[in-house]
Amino acid sequence: MSRVATLQQLFKRYKRPADLVFAVIFLLLSLALLSQIGEQTVWKSRTQLFSQPAFWPGVSLIAMTVFAFLHWVSSVLSPKINGRWEEVGFWLRSIEFVIWFMVYVALVPVLGYLPSSIIFATTLAYRMGYRGTRSIFLAIVTAFFIVLIFKSFLQVRVPGGMIYEILPSQLRSFMLTYF
Repeated sequence: MSRVATLQQLFKRYKRPADLVFAVIFLLLSLALLSQIGEQTVWKSRTQLFSQPAFWPGVSLIAMTVFAFLHWVSSVLSPKINGRWEEVGFWLRSIEFVIWFMVYVALVPVLGYLPSSIIFATTLAYRMGYRGTRSIFLAIVTAFFIVLIFKSFLQVRVPGGMIYEILPSQLRSFMLTYF
């Protein structure tokens, strides 16, 4: 009997206040992706079903849509929990960090990887409440070492900043190669 109770506990559904909002968004997203399957993939003639370029994306999108629909149905049938819009507001507040990252990505080609990373790290540390001298210094050192690891050791190719153009040629090539 303990095994049945364990399985029931395993499959118990923990509903969140904004579960219905998430279910609707996920169902709409999966339907939108499924509607584009014909535009994004092809069916080739004289090719086995499992080798078709559109087969596995189609299977995954159909499964995603079915499970999104089931999630929506279970959300509609479940009792309502108060606090739906507070939780949606919490989700929307996290978009701030997506915007921070997009600004960082836009700054890298202009300022270069090292200056952009230092500005990004210190600004984000300050935004998160780390306002002491030690915290800002640690953010700068962390950004410096991240750039050093990615550019020098891992040799990740990141576009050089337009600001590097004003540097003398030897310093410019050094900065482009290592920072």
